[in-house]
Amino acid sequence: MKPRIAYLAPEIPALSATFVYHEILALREKGFDVLSISVHPPASPATEECARALAAETIQLYSQGAASFLTAAVICKILHPIRYFFTVCMLLGDMKKVGFFGRASAGLLYRFLAATRLARILGKNGCRHLHVHFAHVPTDIAMYAASLAGITFSFTSHANDLFERGWLLKEKVFRAAQAMTISKFNRRFLVLQGAKDEKIAIVRCGVDIERFDDRINRLKLSVLNALNDVPKKDVAECAFVIGSLGRLVEKKGFDTLVAAAGILHRSGKDFSIEIAGDGPLKADLLKQAEQEGVSGCIEFLGPMANDTVPGWLCGLNQFVLACRVDSNGDMDGIPVALMESMAAGIPVISTDVSAIPELVENEISGLIVPPADPQSLADAIIRLLENDIRNRCITGGRLKVEGEFSEEANAEKLSQLFKSILSGSKP
Repeated sequence: MKPRIAYLAPEIPALSATFVYHEILALREKGFDVLSISVHPPASPATEECARALAAETIQLYSQGAASFLTAAVICKILHPIRYFFTVCMLLGDMKKVGFFGRASAGLLYRFLAATRLARILGKNGCRHLHVHFAHVPTDIAMYAASLAGITFSFTSHANDLFERGWLLKEKVFRAAQAMTISKFNRRFLVLQGAKDEKIAIVRCGVDIERFDDRINRLKLSVLNALNDVPKKDVAECAFVIGSLGRLVEKKGFDTLVAAAGILHRSGKDFSIEIAGDGPLKADLLKQAEQEGVSGCIEFLGPMANDTVPGWLCGLNQFVLACRVDSNGDMDGIPVALMESMAAGIPVISTDVSAIPELVENEISGLIVPPADPQSLADAIIRLLENDIRNRCITGGRLKVEGEFSEEANAEKLSQLFKSILSGSKP
């Protein structure tokens, strides 16, 4: 009989978090029976066929409504009074730590009520373990639900859920059967919050490398040089296409890319930029492009379905993601868009923010520049047109993703961790 576990995330299946539903599908292939539960319906749902099928079966927790939460709370109290008492004590302790009369405390109380509904869902479906993506709201719900249901839970932390919305992190790591995070940088951050290092495993958010094999025609890596060579002529004569992808928000650094485009334009370079994604800063970026005189060079493509990304990447000469720390202290973890570009044999440029250098090693698997530095970014874009460094980054980038960031390798690591938890042995 397949072991039944549940997955909880803010939005499943979401265009902005394709790694979550890919992970669910990969674990199913490895023999797990995975129940998919989403806190909210996705604002921008993924449109792949496999995603649509998953959406049809995913339980939407918050759409159940507050009345269903109250009913579930009463049932939990009647059926499992000891678990209920213990979990309420846990909640009260947490509320005291975040401040009884603040917004954070009210949020915990509401998520406890949602957890009673989730506990009922877990029990009815025979789930033996609950895994969560993101350490903020979903893990709040999960740790109370797991306590009420009498099962184990684990969670994977990423970026915003740690750096801007990280509360009770020490407690969450302590209560979890296994804490996971996507980078060494994040693990150091959690340890600084008081979490035990030995309870935190690094599990990358990998990508399905085979989706990008058309880019290299399923040949050996040695042919990448031939496929991606730039003609050996002055870069001023080369027309090249730069791509970038992500939500149009401050931490993605699209304003730095637009400013770098202005520098390239004023120096007479022939280029175009395609930016895929949507977000609150689109109007500001359009205005900035006009001020820089590069409106005709930059195309904003809007949201891009995950299944169209490989084909789009094939038309690029390089991929740039100029990540930065935003005004609230939020920053990226390791963007999936960088992994996908490297898997496709596209040379990448990014910044030394957060854990990005764990993926993009400067002059080995890509180029790294300081954040919020348009001149350095413009210089790197020109440098990446040189054959030697370009081909080195293409080959090194593909090798880096294959060795450490493949979906298959990390799904196998997850599988082993879950098997250890379910068997009762220490992960």
